[in-house]
Amino acid sequence: MFERFTKDARAVVQSAVEQAEGTGAASVDAEHILLALLDREASRASFALAALGVAEERKESVRQSLAESRRHAGLSQAESDALAGLGIDVAQIVARVEEVHGVGAMSGDRKGKSGLSGRRPFSQGARNILERSLRAAVARHDRRVGDEHILLALTIRPGVPGEVLADHGVTYESLVRVLYGDGEAKAG
Repeated sequence: MFERFTKDARAVVQSAVEQAEGTGAASVDAEHILLALLDREASRASFALAALGVAEERKESVRQSLAESRRHAGLSQAESDALAGLGIDVAQIVARVEEVHGVGAMSGDRKGKSGLSGRRPFSQGARNILERSLRAAVARHDRRVGDEHILLALTIRPGVPGEVLADHGVTYESLVRVLYGDGEAKAG
C-alpha cells in the first residue's frame, strides 16, 4: 500500500511512529497521525490547515485538545457525553485516578514501560486512517496518496482526531472545498 504514498504521506507515517515512540505509547494511534500532520510544512495538508485557520497558535490548541483527550483515556467528547447520560462523570473518574496514580495515569502512554523496544504496531484506528486515505485518493481519482488524503481520512472517521479537528473548524466538507474547490482557497 505504501508504494502509492507520496513523499509527504510517507513522512507523516514515519513521524507518527516517532510521535508514538516519543510518548512511550505501545502503538501508533490515529492521534499520532494527526500530531505528525500538524508538524508538516510546505505540503498540501499543511496549506489546507493554514487556509482553514489552523496556524501555529491554533496547532498548539489542537495538540492540547489531544493531550486532554489522552488524559481521559482517549474518550472523545461524544463518548464522555454518552457516559454522562448514564450518570458516569468521566472528569470525576479521571480526577480520582490521577489523585491516586498521578496525572496522566489513564493516558496509556506513560513513560517507563518496559518491553517497548523496536517498532510500534499500528492500532486498528491508525490502520483504518491509512486505508481510508487510500480510498479518499481513489475517490478523488488521484494516482497517489498524499498527506491531504490522510487529513481527509481523519475528518471522516469518528473519534478524537476528527472531533478535535472539527472543533477547530476543519471538517471533511471544508477540506474538500479548500483542496478541490473552485480555486479561491485551493491548496497546492
